[in-house]
Amino acid sequence: MNVLIFIAVAVLLFIISGKFYAGYIAKKLGENPGNPTPAVTNNDGRDYVPTKRYIVFAHHFSAIAGAGPIIGPTMAVLYGLVPAWLWVVFGGIFFGAVHDFTVLFVSIREGGKSISEVARKTLGKTGFNLFISFTILMLILITSSFLSATSISLTSLWPTAKLGVTGNDTILHTVVKNGIVYGRIGGIASTSVIIITLMAPLLGWLIYKKGIKTLLAYILASFICFISIILGIIFPVTMSPTLWMIIISVYVLIASGAPVWVILQPRDFINVQILYAGIVLMVASLLVVGFTGVNISMPNYNLAEGSNSLGAIWPMMFITIACGAISGFHSLVAGGTTCKQLSNETDARKVGFNAMLLESLLAVCVLLAIGVGLNFVDYKAIVWPSDPAVKSNPILGFSLAAGHLFNKGLGISVPLGTIFGILLVEGFVITTLDAAVRLNRYLFEELWQIVFKNPPKLLKHYWFNSGIAVVLMWLFGYTNAFSALWPIFGAANQLLAALALLAVSSWLLIKGKKYYYALYPAIFMIVTTITSLIILFKQYLASSNYILISIDILLFILSIGVIILVIKTFIQPLKRKKVLEEENVPDSVVH
Repeated sequence: MNVLIFIAVAVLLFIISGKFYAGYIAKKLGENPGNPTPAVTNNDGRDYVPTKRYIVFAHHFSAIAGAGPIIGPTMAVLYGLVPAWLWVVFGGIFFGAVHDFTVLFVSIREGGKSISEVARKTLGKTGFNLFISFTILMLILITSSFLSATSISLTSLWPTAKLGVTGNDTILHTVVKNGIVYGRIGGIASTSVIIITLMAPLLGWLIYKKGIKTLLAYILASFICFISIILGIIFPVTMSPTLWMIIISVYVLIASGAPVWVILQPRDFINVQILYAGIVLMVASLLVVGFTGVNISMPNYNLAEGSNSLGAIWPMMFITIACGAISGFHSLVAGGTTCKQLSNETDARKVGFNAMLLESLLAVCVLLAIGVGLNFVDYKAIVWPSDPAVKSNPILGFSLAAGHLFNKGLGISVPLGTIFGILLVEGFVITTLDAAVRLNRYLFEELWQIVFKNPPKLLKHYWFNSGIAVVLMWLFGYTNAFSALWPIFGAANQLLAALALLAVSSWLLIKGKKYYYALYPAIFMIVTTITSLIILFKQYLASSNYILISIDILLFILSIGVIILVIKTFIQPLKRKKVLEEENVPDSVVH
């Protein structure tokens, strides 16, 4: 099938759903632009900060996108292009966008509270405790997974011959191993990440303290991105994976405790320029290769091989592709940082729903880029290596695919295109890490309120709670390979999305609003993720990975506890409604 059909149908469906389905849900939620938002009523200059919508969108999009919609589709396309495309497109519309919008809206209506706090109101203290425990565990898994993936990709090497260059005829710095010349792809991204991070506070100061105009902010952010890439090519930074783990851990510790306008928001705003440019380049390249008739090298269906490597397509594909279709992490961003920055309630739809659709478009582009830009044999060698000594490197796999796609579509050299591909991922992995650690800091602060009647002063300090989140992230990332962490993270992530939708459904039920558009996706994801936990338990048991076995069991117990509470929450009003109907009481007073 021609690549144009895949991209055109996806874009058309996203546009239609963004206009009509999002508006339909907003109407059911009772969207009201006259309602003051928490950012306005609780403005504290640190966490609650009224912010222009384009800045919030950039922060939210780069935080939720990260590496998820790139890594997940890159791994799951092994099942075949068509199944992965279908899940990304329809999952993104009816699952992910609904999840993100409704969670963000409910969090705003609840005064900027997290989804755990919403669960306290809808499911009681027990539900709150279960949500807090589950969410903390999930965030540890996501941060450790991305930390592991980042440390590998920032040291990526690839034979220059496979980049279409010979000898030293390349902009890449090279190294020779066993007589083969390799290009240092990861080092360029390393330098870029460092420069962008160092420049973020300056841009934050100019935007928030000096009030520079929007156009100038975009120009400065784009200039910083450009300079960081040029300096990365000239001075690539090379360090060991372990050292990178330590440096990134120290950075996220600092970033998670600083005011959002100092590092988090401006860094996201700078990084998102690369992501925007990457999406535009991928779409343009895909259109060109589509019109010129370039063939897709990836099989349309490859269920047998995918099942051998990942497991049965259901449920495993649905947890492997997380952020591109639906992701529980988004509920933490929406209810953790984004809801504290929106200055108007209508922005929840424009940020929450539309950012998810844009992320799904990114995932579609990733699938098609791999299908067009990477030889299937090379894809399997990089992403699904048969040699146990070789570590899976999906970020490198996507980067190489992007490089070849840009070359075929726009004539950009393969090495330069590959550099841009890896930059497309790396900055957002770091963005996800610092946002996730900040969110975990919030949750630890809430946890101590449960454990202690009067928590000690130390336990209330944000540096202490950030430190716990960072140490746990590092320990899990250092002791487990990325390929082992991703499936359990995917299961936990999708399960959190299901639980968040259940909490939203319960909130809507209590408020007397329609809830089916949130409840039906929640039920599907609950069944899918619990099944995947059972499958993963058997795999971990066979490999005697007792740490992941323990996590798997704990996730299962916590999720069952929340499900029981939700069922009880729904049964009570349904029983009441039945009694009232039997007594001929009008339905308007049931709630």
